[in-house]
Amino acid sequence: QVQLVESGGGLVQPGGSLRLSCAASGTIFGINSMGWYRQAPGKQRELVAAITSVGSTNYAESVKGRFTISRDNAKKTVFLQMNSLKPEDTAVYYCNAEASVRYRGSYYTYWGQGTQVTVSS
Repeated sequence: QVQLVESGGGLVQPGGSLRLSCAASGTIFGINSMGWYRQAPGKQRELVAAITSVGSTNYAESVKGRFTISRDNAKKTVFLQMNSLKPEDTAVYYCNAEASVRYRGSYYTYWGQGTQVTVSS
């Protein structure tokens, strides 16, 4: 099985910064894309940013220029640097990864448990 553990959430004032981390562990043969999603109260979960195994990135329009996604393939870890945070960024942030647990095995999507980010003065 694959486990994803997020860290780095918390309370920050508008304009501040936070860095989220998500480490994958378990029996992992390979990881394709990794990404961050968020879900605010009463809203659907939405993509924030994603990154492929070769470093291609994709961002939601609302975070372009403020958030940066990166990954360390050797450590099976993905990061989300969040700058210029706004109250509307408040949400539970979830990490996900497309991973395979064996050679030539199928890739499945795994999710972390989520970490709360609150932007408030």
